[in-house]
Amino acid sequence: MNLPEIFGKNVFNDSVQKEMLPKEVYKALRATIEAGKQLDVSIAGAVAAAMKDWAVSKGATHYTHWFQPLTGLTAEKHDSFIEPDGDKVIMSLTGKSLIVGEPDASSFPSGGSRATYMARGYTAWDPTSPAFVKEGTLYIPTIFVSYTGETLDKKAPLLRSMNAIDKQAKRVLKLFGIECKKVATTVGPEQEYFLVDAEEYYKRKDLQLTGRTLFGAPVSRGQELEDHYFGVIKPRVGEFMRDLDNELWSYGILSKTKHNEVAPAQHEMAPVYSTTNVAVDTNMLTMEIMKRVAKKHGLICLLHEKPFRGINGSGKHNNWSMSTDAGLNLLDPGPSPESNTLFELVLAAVVKAVDDYQGILRASVASAGNDHRLGADEAPPAIISVYLGDQLGALVDSIVKGENYKAAKTPKGSIGVPESPIFPKDATDRNRTSPFAFTGNKFEFRMLGSQANVADANICLNTIVADAFSSFADELEGKPDLESAVEALVKRELKAHYRIIFNHDGYGPEWEPEAAKRGLLNNKNTADAVPVFYEEKNIDVFVKQGVFTREEAVARADIRLENYTKIINIEALTMLEMAKQDILPAVSDFIAELCQNVVSKQSVNEKLPCNAEKTVIGKLSELNDCAFAAVEKLESDLGKVDKGDFKSASQAMAHVIIPDMEVLRGYVDAMEKLTSSDYWPYPTYFDLLYSVK
Repeated sequence: MNLPEIFGKNVFNDSVQKEMLPKEVYKALRATIEAGKQLDVSIAGAVAAAMKDWAVSKGATHYTHWFQPLTGLTAEKHDSFIEPDGDKVIMSLTGKSLIVGEPDASSFPSGGSRATYMARGYTAWDPTSPAFVKEGTLYIPTIFVSYTGETLDKKAPLLRSMNAIDKQAKRVLKLFGIECKKVATTVGPEQEYFLVDAEEYYKRKDLQLTGRTLFGAPVSRGQELEDHYFGVIKPRVGEFMRDLDNELWSYGILSKTKHNEVAPAQHEMAPVYSTTNVAVDTNMLTMEIMKRVAKKHGLICLLHEKPFRGINGSGKHNNWSMSTDAGLNLLDPGPSPESNTLFELVLAAVVKAVDDYQGILRASVASAGNDHRLGADEAPPAIISVYLGDQLGALVDSIVKGENYKAAKTPKGSIGVPESPIFPKDATDRNRTSPFAFTGNKFEFRMLGSQANVADANICLNTIVADAFSSFADELEGKPDLESAVEALVKRELKAHYRIIFNHDGYGPEWEPEAAKRGLLNNKNTADAVPVFYEEKNIDVFVKQGVFTREEAVARADIRLENYTKIINIEALTMLEMAKQDILPAVSDFIAELCQNVVSKQSVNEKLPCNAEKTVIGKLSELNDCAFAAVEKLESDLGKVDKGDFKSASQAMAHVIIPDMEVLRGYVDAMEKLTSSDYWPYPTYFDLLYSVK
């Protein structure tokens, strides 16, 4: 395999554009992509013709406007290239068809911003994200809006947030005499996932309907030995990973790292960073390709945040940074951060933004699945905090206290034997319990769930940092003594927002009470986290930066709560079905067999001991009755939830239904440990986690 030859072969990328487009058309398109200039619609016809010719040469017969509605997934409607030409057909893609499509907008979530009976919606080409060919279809990345202009997707507000941070960052850079065409945010979303055998998967209703196991006693050997992390990759998994890499590379996706994660059957793929909207598109495509490639190997790729209780869940670490078109990384402290005034100002802006808007940052990653993951097993807690590490932590302390900064020398790495090379060490360690950690020249936002669309978190990050830049620029523009003004501002803001900085163990028992003393939010579930979106301050920041209208901001909060309510409802109904139709009858049958064994033994000799059978019969009978009572309570409480009022319903789901589900699960999991595997109706955790060789 010649990797450079296959890389990006399915993408209408820069090299293809340069080869196939007229010179002036190519220059105009690149100006839009690289410098953010207004798209010259007059070039659309030439781009469409070239794009069609290239796609047809790749075997494409159709094209689709590929968009990201508020379902959290992607959507596509396919049209063929054929146009009638007498009694024949020709292959055609017009400039208009490239620029705009018209899918039905009434069947997608809108949060009430779109009346159901009003159906017209538009998909509009995003030229900054390259088109690609997949399975005989040309995919054109687009945004999705309603007839009346409301955004109905995640891409449009993401692009707006990128524009906001570009605009405000350039104001800050101008203060330092730095001119640039564009400031872009970049993201490298690491992707964790589980692989299970397809045959076992299709025997579990819960996995098929909800993506996670609603019941399941812990396996005897989980991740206690810590031997799966970075361990030898199993042959079947290795074959999947090789095929996955080849597929991803063919779509120009910079798949860089692959390895076993901490939990059995858990793995990770990490890409090289790219511009945020492209990173969002490629991550959505990555998740789709992962599922498709897994099925070719008789596997199922689970992207749920917590498919198995008691072991690690899966996240998606969002490595976020900002750079100019000239290559200046605004989050690079350089060798002497104490004299890097621009970096200190940028750092103060990020710290301010995260503290001021910790609520919406937490809410941006809130979901029913992620609620199960946060707070343990390498996932950060639900409390937002910023980790800066030793070097920057000391720098911030010196600024806040007004003391001289003493840079500690970073020691060289060595194991103390002459044969081992001396290796460079980073200035600080990494903190896996921190939600928002500085990692050298970027921040790693570790709270994202594995199946999330990373647009949500990055819309928030871009917006709140743009707002901090805006307030700083407002204050500093026109100051005669800029250096003194910046120094004073940085000190004031770092001191004002010092509470958000936490450089210690986020799992430690002292952190929650300490965070409460600091006034930090601790919204542990989606129902409690999302309502902060309705607060005026949090709506205003999106409106001020031109990312959402007031109606759009509220609509997205409504949709998130409605989605949460529906997911918990589906999980509860699935749980009830599994318990009533399969588990309780199976346990009853096993009890009946044990009873028959007792009768048979005593019919032979009434003095034969039957303590083992009688003990198990007693325990299982009691548990089965308790489980039945828990089923009735869950069913009754679920019937009382007014699912039409998603605000009150989400609270009921979080604080009544989920606790009911936990009680039922406790009884069922206890019964699994006592019931013969011949009777248990579903594959166990052992079957799921250790079946792939």
